[in-house]
Amino acid sequence: MSSISFPHLGDEMGSSSSSPHDPMQAPFYTPSAFDMSSSFQMNPLSAHPPRTPRSSTATQSHFRNMSMSISVYDEKAEEEQDGETVKADKAEDEDEAVELDEEDVRVKEAEKLVGAHEVWRDMLVTSNGRDKAFKLMQYSINVYLLFHSKILFRSVKSTWQREIVRRLMVAKNGFSFTRKMLIMFNWLAPLSQVLAQQPVPFSSSGSSLTPHSFTATSVSSSKSPQILGGPFLSHPVLRALLSAPPPVLLELVNGLSDDIYSLSRLGLIGPKLGERAARFADWCWLFTTLVGLVENGVELGVIESLQREVQSRAYKESLSGATSKSQPKTSKIDERELSRLQKKNYWLQASRAKLVMDLIFVSWDIFRIKRWKDTVQSLTGLAAAVLSFAKLYDKYRTALVNKALNS
Repeated sequence: MSSISFPHLGDEMGSSSSSPHDPMQAPFYTPSAFDMSSSFQMNPLSAHPPRTPRSSTATQSHFRNMSMSISVYDEKAEEEQDGETVKADKAEDEDEAVELDEEDVRVKEAEKLVGAHEVWRDMLVTSNGRDKAFKLMQYSINVYLLFHSKILFRSVKSTWQREIVRRLMVAKNGFSFTRKMLIMFNWLAPLSQVLAQQPVPFSSSGSSLTPHSFTATSVSSSKSPQILGGPFLSHPVLRALLSAPPPVLLELVNGLSDDIYSLSRLGLIGPKLGERAARFADWCWLFTTLVGLVENGVELGVIESLQREVQSRAYKESLSGATSKSQPKTSKIDERELSRLQKKNYWLQASRAKLVMDLIFVSWDIFRIKRWKDTVQSLTGLAAAVLSFAKLYDKYRTALVNKALNS
């Protein structure tokens, strides 16, 4: 069988078989060294570029579920911790509320144990308590005599009626004189306040606390009283009197004037000096009453502002949803504070009413008003006696209740 031969076929086949080793064909057939650091390069001749590598949806959902479960567990743990903290706070508040309730119960039991006779006993031991009791008796007799002579037995005046009136008048004068004796030497209390005042700092020239720059000034100031009034004005008692507050000085002078009038009623001092001392004591009483009204007004303003503050706080807590069950401690404290302020306000109102009665009473004496003098002074004196006695009674009763609680 004959074959067709092609020229140079063998050479071409040989050359084609050896083409990988041909230097002309080497760039197309010789693979380059693999570079680990090089990034993926897209074949520009490819019709379909490679897709962007993405993580699988299963992996994403797995990690998402894990993160959500971890966050849920963290939130649950935080909620459990917050719940435990809130429970602990509530337990503490409930315990403190129970303690406050127990204290209220103990206070009520102590109030039941304190009897009226014990309060009277402690009151009448002191001169102030006896003065208030005798004042109540004195002006009660005054009011009865007023009604007896003006309303009840205005026309009929039999022997036994005149005898009753005479005895009541003697009793009234006796109570008045006894009260004057009981309040003698009351000026010692304001005098003690005056003498107990602290010395003014940097006032002594010989003190080691005096700065060197003020030595000359202090020496000249210490010499000035001696130049003006001699050693009399440099006496420490007189200096203390000059630096004392005016209400204390009024009380001191009023007590001294009352004692002088009492000595005149005993016959140790002339009647003219006694009348002048009584007149001066009335003026001191007037100014003391006015000062007391000013101080009472200031205290009332402070107490009423505190009371409004507590009420507004309780109102805001009620608007926020807080109740006595959710916040027992806070509500108990607010209730106790509000009751304390209300009681304080009540007695301040009573003190103001008493001061007003005193002002009306003393005004009739100072301005020498004759019209309706017996009626006005009897009624105002009785009202002032009732108010002062009630205030003193509450003071001693509170002291006995506190004593029962502490024992």
